[in-house]
Amino acid sequence: MVVSLITVKLYAPWVHSLKEKRMIVKSLCQKLRQRFNVSVIESAAQDIQQTIIISVAFLTDNQARADQLSEKISRFLEENTDAEIVELTIEQV
Repeated sequence: MVVSLITVKLYAPWVHSLKEKRMIVKSLCQKLRQRFNVSVIESAAQDIQQTIIISVAFLTDNQARADQLSEKISRFLEENTDAEIVELTIEQV
């Protein structure tokens, strides 16, 4: 079994309120859950308007599948958000 955790930090300079940020985060998290059947949370920086930090966690049966799914999620994040990806880390145990 392989447990994977992807943490991504996004910068959205056009966001001017926490309410606007929450709508973006909620939409992105919902899309990730529906498409990849993973657990997603906003893990930090909840009080900072233009910074979004989300964590995605999932469990797979082998390393190859974990690598493949991590790559798909990373690509999905790049293609489906207007925010700039500042940092993306992938941890696997």
